[in-house]
Amino acid sequence: MKILRSNKAYLNCVERSEVQKLWRQKLMENGFFHNPPAEVVPVQASLGRVTARSVYAKQSVPHYNGAAMDGIAVWAQDTFGAQETDPKCLTLLPPAKTFGSGCCYMVDTGDVLPDGTNAVVMIEDVHIRGNMAEIIAAAAPWQHVRIIGEDIVANEMVIPEHHEIAPVDIAALLAAGIEDVEVVQRPKVTIIPTGDELVASRGELKPGTILDVNSHMLAAAIQEWRGEAVRSAIVKDDRQAIKQAILASLQGNDMVIINAGTSAGRDDYTVDVLSELGEVFVHGVAIKPGKPVVMAVCQGKPVIGLPGYPVAAMLTAELFVRDILFARQKLPRPEAATVEASLVKQVPSTVGVEEYIRVSLGNVQGKMVAAPLSRGAGLISSLTKAQGSISIAAISSGLSAGTAVPVVLLRKGKPANTLLAVGSHDLALELLGVFLRRRMENVSLSCANVGSMGGIMAIRNNEAHLAGVHLLEADTGLYNTPYVEKFLPDGNWRLIHLAMRLQGLMVMPGNPKVITGLSDLTRDDVSFINRQRGSGTRMLLDYQLRKLGIRPEQIAGYEKEVGTHMAVAASVLAGAADAGLGVQAAAQALGLDFIPVSPEQYDLILNFTGEDERLYQIMDVLLSEEFRSEVESLGGYDLSNAGKLIAAGPNLRLNECGTRGE
Repeated sequence: MKILRSNKAYLNCVERSEVQKLWRQKLMENGFFHNPPAEVVPVQASLGRVTARSVYAKQSVPHYNGAAMDGIAVWAQDTFGAQETDPKCLTLLPPAKTFGSGCCYMVDTGDVLPDGTNAVVMIEDVHIRGNMAEIIAAAAPWQHVRIIGEDIVANEMVIPEHHEIAPVDIAALLAAGIEDVEVVQRPKVTIIPTGDELVASRGELKPGTILDVNSHMLAAAIQEWRGEAVRSAIVKDDRQAIKQAILASLQGNDMVIINAGTSAGRDDYTVDVLSELGEVFVHGVAIKPGKPVVMAVCQGKPVIGLPGYPVAAMLTAELFVRDILFARQKLPRPEAATVEASLVKQVPSTVGVEEYIRVSLGNVQGKMVAAPLSRGAGLISSLTKAQGSISIAAISSGLSAGTAVPVVLLRKGKPANTLLAVGSHDLALELLGVFLRRRMENVSLSCANVGSMGGIMAIRNNEAHLAGVHLLEADTGLYNTPYVEKFLPDGNWRLIHLAMRLQGLMVMPGNPKVITGLSDLTRDDVSFINRQRGSGTRMLLDYQLRKLGIRPEQIAGYEKEVGTHMAVAASVLAGAADAGLGVQAAAQALGLDFIPVSPEQYDLILNFTGEDERLYQIMDVLLSEEFRSEVESLGGYDLSNAGKLIAAGPNLRLNECGTRGE
């Protein structure tokens, strides 16, 4: 495949599988996988390493004839005919006494078999009477004896070449007299973070700069993939500086990763520099996120440029670096565990690119369900919250809700132990998960923020264990109950109160725009950031605007949407908007000023379609003073009625919260 490059443009965006094939082919041509260098390490430090060549025993195991049982060492023929009704008597000799016919010695397991003996009679078949041993069972020659080389014979192969050393192998090697073993060197990989905006420490942060976290993430991943990672100093967006950093990194390393500067922008020099230093054969992969990948061979070594956004950087490292490192060490390609899950909502996608989406997982009444997380390439939080990943083929425009999809598991924990909360976002849910884990080992709470209506639909479709809701019915002024009873006419659900919380406008510290209420959102000098459609906060805003006679089009930024209260607060803090509606706790967390608008009721719908001890534990947590106190300390919360049962599905009687009967 020949790919030509035009100035400051992507090379042809190649399909992911073709890129992986080409990448491996180019590295094979340059000898990357052939006879990797070896090093000698102590056997005790060799766990997980791969033998560079076959290892042969220096001694037999065992290296002497030894007793395999406690008992007496005998000449087997002296015991023939012995039985319980007709025992044989042998003279018991002290250890130093020379053996003779009709004699025996006392031995313990592991003792050297005395000269002249060829069997052991276990102590259970012997009666000691003074210096005589009465035997009630005959012994066959070499019975209960470990003979020389029974396990391993000297010069026999203990483990073969390109074998991954396990704990049992360490025991075998040491037993065979081997103290050091020659293993394949771990690939040495240098990571070069680039960008004028990058800083190394929090103390250097100011508007327009970001912390270099990607190089730490990639270094940890390389260690997990059995490589040795070296992080270089941050390199600014300077062509010559990048070139010198790459040249220096090629010395003494097996692979170089350049992070950022791989796109086709004004200050993206990676592809140009690599074209000078070697052969660039990929610039652009038809995946999302992660399109701007650069692959090259320089001085016979692989050099890969990864995108700067964290999600894209991690994804492309998993796709194009991990398997190469394993192959270099003659290790099998790691196979990720997968499960099949049903999507809780529609996932649109762009035709022409293969898209990877992180998801939360939960086993709801025996059905595995997947809730897509936010898809931004820069949303590092989606990496920490995700339990799995799905992919959408390049020929597809998306997946419908309810579609069964294979999910690649990203964590070692069992998704069956995860409670899935789908619905409205609230900071209290994160604390609820913490308290739940304290009560139940290995149980976690995973949240997918899709808005209150999305949560109700997930409960109706049996695709969530619980849902957070705060939906105001304008006609009655009631929260949640009218919606739950309308959309959940059947089922085993309980509507449980969590908190009264204060919603208001979040503004910059000091309130520089002197915003006093919702009416100020219509001013020409005020911009707004909104919550997504279907969220309770959006419905509360619309309700309050109607009361004030304000139309959405009068508010600059009404159409700009984010998915959580913290995202609203972050947008205001970053200067992307002058104000946003959200809970007081979010404003307090980021040091913003808060202008109260309205208290609201936040409840949980618990799905009791099947008996689930974890849901009862949630109700118990809601009643605990420690949980209530910690949530209220966030600011703007009143949990005095937390745990109160508000309504229940027709298949459940109204019980006091915490009771387990129907």
